[in-house]
Amino acid sequence: MSEISTVKLNNGVPIPQFGFGVFQIEPAQTADAVKTAFDAGYRHIDTAQMYRNEEGVGRAIADSGIPRDEIFVTTKLDNDLHGHAEALKAIEESLDRLGLDHVDLFLIHWPRPKEDRYVETWKAFEQILADGRSRAIGVSNFQSAHLERLAAESDIVPAVNQIELHPRFPQAELRAHHRGHAIATQAWSPLAQGGDLLADDRLTALAEKYGKTPAQIVLRWHIELGNIVFPKSVTPERIRENIEVFDFELAGDDVATIGELETGTRIGPDPDEFG
Repeated sequence: MSEISTVKLNNGVPIPQFGFGVFQIEPAQTADAVKTAFDAGYRHIDTAQMYRNEEGVGRAIADSGIPRDEIFVTTKLDNDLHGHAEALKAIEESLDRLGLDHVDLFLIHWPRPKEDRYVETWKAFEQILADGRSRAIGVSNFQSAHLERLAAESDIVPAVNQIELHPRFPQAELRAHHRGHAIATQAWSPLAQGGDLLADDRLTALAEKYGKTPAQIVLRWHIELGNIVFPKSVTPERIRENIEVFDFELAGDDVATIGELETGTRIGPDPDEFG
């Protein structure tokens, strides 16, 4: 098993830098997929209320025999549950579905700025943190302007911002904002959903150079940038393969080569418009 590096969040909580994402995994398949991930050495699971598979994650945790304090569990607030009272109720429902008394990280999934409730929601998150129902709190898909507003109108800086981030869309400016405010960067869709990115000649050449797959090269690039990543798969071989990125390092010029793949194009929606 790989020895996974950790990142210390701004409240001192350590988070494994590599995890297993369950986005778009069918509820009936989730427990088996998470079990495979545990067997491969993963100890960080990223789910969300809107994925509708928290129960499967909880079942895999309960069946694993792994001590609870060795597993890092992230979930996220459903987009329809912004608001103070709604968020407080939502975390209790997530804990019930997961079969846990706390999660390790609870995120606002999208800011939905046109709805204009994310500051109110964040204040509920501060209470959730104080009550011990989550060891850390953060956000997802927040832009710099959303983060600045939270800083101006609340007391706690998010521990994490989980954003779309891959070689096609590396978000250098937003990552710099995170560094300046001690916010950890998590990358969703770290492989840009594969496709043409992983077929790029520059990546395939690097894969041959290091004796790795193009996906492993990209995942290692994330690790070296300091990003927290959690690729998703339901294929056991791919689940095991993805985590094998801690036995090599990329040369600096090879990191720069991957940087040349930037196109500035998103896969997902614009957070300023979504919702």
